[in-house]
Amino acid sequence: MTDSPIPSRRDFLAGRAVSQAAQEAARAAADKALAENADAGPRRPPSYVLHVGRPVMACEFEIMLNAGEHPEGPDAALRALDLADALEAQLTVYRDSSEVSRINARAAFEPVLVEKRLFDLLALATRIGDETDAAFDITSGPLSKAWGFYRRAGRLPSHEELAAARERVGHRHLALDAERQTVAFRRSGVEINLGAIGKGYALDRCADSLTREGIGNFLIHGGTSSILGRGSRAGLPEQESGWIVAIRHPLRPDQRLAEVRLRDRALGTSGSASQFFFHQGRRLGHILDPRTGWPAEQVLSATVLAPTAALADALSTAFYVLGPDGALAYCAAHPEIGVLLILPDSRAGATRLAIANLPDSDCKLLDETARITRSETAG
Repeated sequence: MTDSPIPSRRDFLAGRAVSQAAQEAARAAADKALAENADAGPRRPPSYVLHVGRPVMACEFEIMLNAGEHPEGPDAALRALDLADALEAQLTVYRDSSEVSRINARAAFEPVLVEKRLFDLLALATRIGDETDAAFDITSGPLSKAWGFYRRAGRLPSHEELAAARERVGHRHLALDAERQTVAFRRSGVEINLGAIGKGYALDRCADSLTREGIGNFLIHGGTSSILGRGSRAGLPEQESGWIVAIRHPLRPDQRLAEVRLRDRALGTSGSASQFFFHQGRRLGHILDPRTGWPAEQVLSATVLAPTAALADALSTAFYVLGPDGALAYCAAHPEIGVLLILPDSRAGATRLAIANLPDSDCKLLDETARITRSETAG
């Protein structure tokens, strides 16, 4: 065994020391796995996962790699997280210097030129809004402000406040010019907020970064509510390949309701367990219906599986607003989209589950007391 060189201060600042330590840990874990199973015969060897993470977008972004699979994996993960930092600086509405804040400040007065991939994201968001009967809307920021959720302090707005906010909400107020790659607002007071799609978009960009560097097996999550898996965790047979993630009870987070297998797709979960308040005994959460201005109340949590994390994030919000009928109808027309809705039940402490396009091989239910409705799309 050779001695490791002592990292310099510059190495620490550049992240090289972290990467070096991660690579050494990965090699050690792989060596341990081989040593422990040298005489194990056909028994499946244990697999070890290397975690690389940092705080981004008000949560912990984490990349998980198969230990020892790619010596350059930790460095690639650090570069992907650097990209996530840059995307936060572009997309956030909490910094006046961001590109989205610049759009919000100018687009009511003149068309604003938008970076190509951000323009494509705005176009995707408006298309999802059209497809979900406006249940998803990136202009709903005024409603969040009226309800106090923008600053994480929920309150009941007055009738006048709510009416004024609703007048400024609706992607009909956005004028996207694909040829000139500009966005303009058709009225003053409109603003864009990408909070319900931006994290998933960042995961997609991080995944593309890893793929370009030759990393094929990884799991990325942003605060555990947005997750993307490519390839598989090491050591699994083909029929069990992928990455297993848990779906927890929206009101009792120590309880797992289901396990879902991610194989080259993403998962997004929306719920109001972290932001809500009570008014006259009524629980009011932070996910608002852009069409009414009021908190959505039909669903406890909505989990969506989709080809991209941006799509999974946006649709989980839309399905939370639409409720089971609208969500299942959307999935009937889009067999590539899977959903698991956790719904309130008349029985005390119980839940109902509505599931579409998630076969048993990809979704293992753990709550034996839940009432389950399954809807599968042929083909």
